[in-house]
Amino acid sequence: MYGDEPAQGIPKQVLVPVEPDDIATYEEWLSHVRGSRVQIRVPQRGDKRDLHETVTRNAKEEFMRHRLRRAADHNSRSRALTELQDLLGLPEAPLRIECYDMAHLQGTDYVGSMVVLEDGLPAKREYRKFKVKTVAGNDDYAAMEEVLTRRLTAYLAEKERPLGDRPEGSRPGRFAYPPQLLLVDGGKGQLGVAYKVVKALGLVDEIPVASLAKRFEEVYVPGSADPVNVPRGSDALYMLQRIRDEAHRFANTFHGDLRGKRMTRSVLDGIPGLGDHRKKRLLAEMGGVNKVKAADLAALTSLTWLPDAVALAVFETLHPPQV
Repeated sequence: MYGDEPAQGIPKQVLVPVEPDDIATYEEWLSHVRGSRVQIRVPQRGDKRDLHETVTRNAKEEFMRHRLRRAADHNSRSRALTELQDLLGLPEAPLRIECYDMAHLQGTDYVGSMVVLEDGLPAKREYRKFKVKTVAGNDDYAAMEEVLTRRLTAYLAEKERPLGDRPEGSRPGRFAYPPQLLLVDGGKGQLGVAYKVVKALGLVDEIPVASLAKRFEEVYVPGSADPVNVPRGSDALYMLQRIRDEAHRFANTFHGDLRGKRMTRSVLDGIPGLGDHRKKRLLAEMGGVNKVKAADLAALTSLTWLPDAVALAVFETLHPPQV
């Protein structure tokens, strides 16, 4: 940034969002380059604060536009796929990449996500959600193993189906296509789980695996203790980050939906006279389960479509008498 700027390009005052640890060193260096004193400040109020917020917002919007242009650019996608093939030692460019992530809250509502890039673009019709069925408590490795085993076992079942066993004109099954790169969100531990599943199912020679660790954005592959040297800012790393972030978003969204439904069920299910239709209408009109909990009896009975007896049952269920 300023290291490559001519002296006149450095202002007398530099505004930053967070004060650096060794602010005096940075001020001394900038002052030396400029030839006069430079101050580093975090604006707290007034015009400078407004200016900094505007610059920050503009920078974020420009970065998002850059990401969208980069994702949509065919040349950068082709370059990324070629780089991934070379850097990860893949037998072919990974035209289909699948990425997996897990989400839970203290071991409850455990879910997994599978997102897909085809030719470098999101293939949302291929996204899949998994409710983890066999893992009790907080164990990401076991949950990942279950999800990958279910997905790849389904692929093997599709692969072994006779060609004539599918009705004419019907589409292949949900897991009919194998990934040319299977990516997991995490470090060496998650990679070990993915490789274990692929090996157990006899797919080592067919499905390459890799992991992308969040902390230092390091890429790991089986058989190497050190991360692969994927250059920072490269199209290859950007593509892996994009699918990893999408898998994380998709898993968290699914987890939030399940948790919300479970909380709603636990509070409102079983109330006499409050069927699914009335429950949905009640939540919609009052703005969610928390608003229903906060409502008094008068607010509930004012709903003309809700019988008074049902309104009373809702209120008494949510406000049991204190013992």
